[in-house]
Amino acid sequence: MRVGSGNDRMALVVEDDEDMRSLIEFTLSTQGFDVISVGTGIAGVDAVREHDPDLVTLDLGLPGIDGIEACRRIREISDAYVVMITARDDEVEKLIGLETGADDYLAKPFSPRELNARVNAMFRRPRRPSPAQGAADNGHEVLEHGRIRVDVDGRRAFLDDAELSLTRTEFDLLTELMRTPARVWTREALLRSVWDTEWTTDTHLVEVHVGNLRRKLGEGPGTPRLIRTVRGVGYRMETAD
Repeated sequence: MRVGSGNDRMALVVEDDEDMRSLIEFTLSTQGFDVISVGTGIAGVDAVREHDPDLVTLDLGLPGIDGIEACRRIREISDAYVVMITARDDEVEKLIGLETGADDYLAKPFSPRELNARVNAMFRRPRRPSPAQGAADNGHEVLEHGRIRVDVDGRRAFLDDAELSLTRTEFDLLTELMRTPARVWTREALLRSVWDTEWTTDTHLVEVHVGNLRRKLGEGPGTPRLIRTVRGVGYRMETAD
């Protein structure tokens, strides 16, 4: 099903419940999205490949392949913002969904106002860089700290000159930490700055994405940490060598 026409932004709704699908379609169409909807995970992956949407809302409990597997496959072919929608109370399942590359999640039941706020916050990113930051020869803003280099305008990040494969949210989180590497960021401050959300109780969003980012930076047992946890406070970049 397709709702709206001629809009600059496209959203894909992957939801098997007809009432919920209609609610999300209507909510996103009032936000100016051209909305396509499908009812299964496989159809969702195919629709992403065909239509290249800007936003995907993805139900966790889909028939066939579930939302987690669908998100993994979507991430292989698209950098669209992904919002995972779940009716399950199990917190671990929500976190697993985020580890596949989802940018946010909403638990049913939720209000259209909350969905709008989350989507608007995502699309306000990335923010324009500050002119006070340094620039590379190509005019791009570049941040460097130890082994990490971030080309902000080019949206590319490197570890020891090897390019990292980061989601939009992981890139924005790393950039925010790199801008002020000595600052200790609380989880709530990162939610406001990176996610631009008023729902600052969802601090597990930060914890999961920091964990994903650490893995992509090669952190593991016996390896030095590049992002330090400051117990009881939050995170900062490790001191550069």
